Amino acid sequence: VAYLVVFHILFVLFVWTYWKSVFTLPMQPDKKFHMSYADQERLENEERPEVQRQILAEIARKLPVYTRTGNGGIRFCDRCQLIKPDRCHHCSVCAMCVLKMDHHCPWVNNCIGFSNYKFFLLFLAYSLLYCLYIAATVFKYFIKYWTGELTNGRSKFHILFLLFVAIMFFVSLMFLFGYHCWLVSRNRSTLEAFSAPVFQNGPDKNGFNLGFVKNLQQVFGEEKKLWLLPIASSQGDGHFFPMRASCEARNPLLANEEQWEEDGIDEEP
Repeated sequence: VAYLVVFHILFVLFVWTYWKSVFTLPMQPDKKFHMSYADQERLENEERPEVQRQILAEIARKLPVYTRTGNGGIRFCDRCQLIKPDRCHHCSVCAMCVLKMDHHCPWVNNCIGFSNYKFFLLFLAYSLLYCLYIAATVFKYFIKYWTGELTNGRSKFHILFLLFVAIMFFVSLMFLFGYHCWLVSRNRSTLEAFSAPVFQNGPDKNGFNLGFVKNLQQVFGEEKKLWLLPIASSQGDGHFFPMRASCEARNPLLANEEQWEEDGIDEEP
């Protein structure tokens, strides 16, 4: 009875997290990040790159964007016609910009980002436990088969197949889950692990690293009782993320006067 209870609990959690990973739609940036029709025309009619950068900087002046392109310009999506929020990327498969995009996962046929990254992590964790549980419960029958106590030919095939599949998925999921645990501990996405985000002072792979506990809370929230359940509890709204250094957190698009006022220093003319 205990085996069946544990099996059904793991099965329910496995299906629940998979369903949430598949059917939780990726979040797109708010309307305030989308360019108006007039701004789109002004940008399209301008052919000089330096002027285009000035136009984008002017549009993004009041937006909470701090990361930049490799050449220091504003991150702009010409397909969605919007200023990209920090950690937002365009998914070519979904054909839209996704907040805190991690990757497009073929397993769930969905883009993994801010809205469902927690569900994806739990899906990997419960899949791992599910495979481990199946392998552990089948292993004693494999011993019987090995010692010749199992005589049914069909049972032999089923046991060998089930044990092989469970171990194979367990090993592959273990590496994948371990990698994403490492990413969460460093507060990085898969894309940021391959290409570090660029701030005002240059690329910094640890720009969003707040420390192990706060990094966990960014994904799972502060309510620990919700950590193991596929219920939305991630911090923030996906448009702004706390940064490691306060100097990086200050919007570089602000005027010099506003920056001096924030620091409590009067600028001499």
